[in-house]
Amino acid sequence: MPAATHEETLDALRTLLRSLGQIVLQRHAATGVCVLAALLVSDTRLACAALTGAIAANVGAVLRGYDADDTRDGLHGFNGALAALAAFTFIADYATAMAVAILAATAAAWLLGPWARWLDARGLGFYSSPCLLVTWAWLPFMHPALAHVSTPYAVSWHDAVPGVLTGIAQTSFACNALAGAFILGGIALSSMRAALFALAGAALATLAHWLAGADGASFGAGLLGFNGALAALALADCGLLAALAGVGVSVALQQIAAMYGVPAMTAPFVVATWTVRLLMRDTPRTRPSKRVREFSAGEHARCEDRQKTTRAVSPES
Repeated sequence: MPAATHEETLDALRTLLRSLGQIVLQRHAATGVCVLAALLVSDTRLACAALTGAIAANVGAVLRGYDADDTRDGLHGFNGALAALAAFTFIADYATAMAVAILAATAAAWLLGPWARWLDARGLGFYSSPCLLVTWAWLPFMHPALAHVSTPYAVSWHDAVPGVLTGIAQTSFACNALAGAFILGGIALSSMRAALFALAGAALATLAHWLAGADGASFGAGLLGFNGALAALALADCGLLAALAGVGVSVALQQIAAMYGVPAMTAPFVVATWTVRLLMRDTPRTRPSKRVREFSAGEHARCEDRQKTTRAVSPES
């Protein structure tokens, strides 16, 4: 195989893996490997969905002429992966789920450009919002098969660690503690600080929901912690208080959504992060840069001064 072709293949693979890593806000191929491993130990259908969605979204980004560097960083692929994961989570029939996954991932990629520009003009990032918008568009026309329904059970303190880890797993629609451990390990490979924030965010959100009266089935499925983990990750660069505020707002929004039966998915995390960043935007110490879209798409880099040169020193795998 010619050297140039070999390098192109490796570059495409790194792009795909970074797209998976960006699901948990990390621009790191090794994180993507861990996310893929988490999906495999949870459900091979989910692993297939994530790869399909990321590929479809990246192809869509190329066809749309999006910035090639951002595509290589995984910023244009992770919403496609999430959109496909949502399809496989809520649709039981494999063929239907695959068709919806490809269409939803492509739609998320094509929506991303104008939507990101609109948000960027307001100093906000898109996070997983393209996936949410696309999923909410098709969900009313389907009869969702909820994948995480179980018989209520009593929760003891022995279940605390597995419950929190399962919450971290749910950031990628996976549903067991081992998957959560893989994802947490993948975040740590990119940034130990980010891993600590994710763990703390998941734990605090799980505890808050539990004190608010959440049932044991939701606890065991990890449905209580994932928005808190993502909010803490997204706001870690702005400090501990900002991350705690984001977790608190995400918990409140998730409680409200559950009260009205709204399929919120990661919307509480997105809205909570937007809210905190808007409140902090006019504070000189925390004012985001004009390229906030790079951070907002999911990189766990400092949002204030991140430049293109960061790519030259960022860890690769």
